Amino acid sequence: MEQLNHLVFLWINATPASPETLIKFASFLANDLIIIVPLMIAGLWLWGQRENIGQQRVLVSKTAIALLFAMATAKSLSLLFPHARPFVEGFGHTFIQHAPDSSFPSDHGTAIFTFALSFLFWHRLWSGALLMVTAVGIAWSRVYLGVHWPLDMVGGFLVGMLGCLFAQLVWNLFGEQINALMCKVYRFGFAFPIKKGWVQN
Repeated sequence: MEQLNHLVFLWINATPASPETLIKFASFLANDLIIIVPLMIAGLWLWGQRENIGQQRVLVSKTAIALLFAMATAKSLSLLFPHARPFVEGFGHTFIQHAPDSSFPSDHGTAIFTFALSFLFWHRLWSGALLMVTAVGIAWSRVYLGVHWPLDMVGGFLVGMLGCLFAQLVWNLFGEQINALMCKVYRFGFAFPIKKGWVQN
C-alpha cells in the first residue's frame, strides 16, 4: 500500500519544471479555497427565503455535527497513527510551507470532503457534486504541491463519510432538540441584527 502511495504521489507531485501558473493555481486551491466552508455555513444560516430557511438551518446543523466529529476523528487518528509528510521523508518536491506534523488523514481533505458529502446527502445532488469537484481539486492541489500523500486524502474522504453517518444517527435521535437549541441561541445572540432585518429570523 505504501509503495502505491509513493507511486501515485510521484505521478501527481509537481516538479521544478512544472508551469508556474499551475503551481500558483494549486496554491490558491490548497490554501485559500477552504474558506468556502465557513462562508457557506454562515450564509445558509443567516440568509435565505423564509420558506427555505428552516431546511437550510437543518443542513447547517447536521453539517456542523459531521464536521466536528470528522475533525476530532482526524486529529485522533493523526495522534494514534502518525505518518510523516513527503517533505519530511525527503520525497518529491514541496512548493508551500507546512509544519512537519502528521499527514494522515489530511485536515483540509477531511473538512472539504465532509462538507461536500453533507450537501450530497442532505441538500441537492448538483450542489453536492459541485462541492465534490471542489474537494477533489483541493485534495489534488495539496498532493501536487508536496505536503500530502494521496492516501491522506483518501483517509479524509473516509473520515468525512464517517462524520456524516454519525451526524445522521445523532439527528435521528436528537435532531429536533438540537435544532431548537441552536435557533434559540442564535435568536438571543443575533437579536439586534435580526431586529434590523440584516439577517433572517
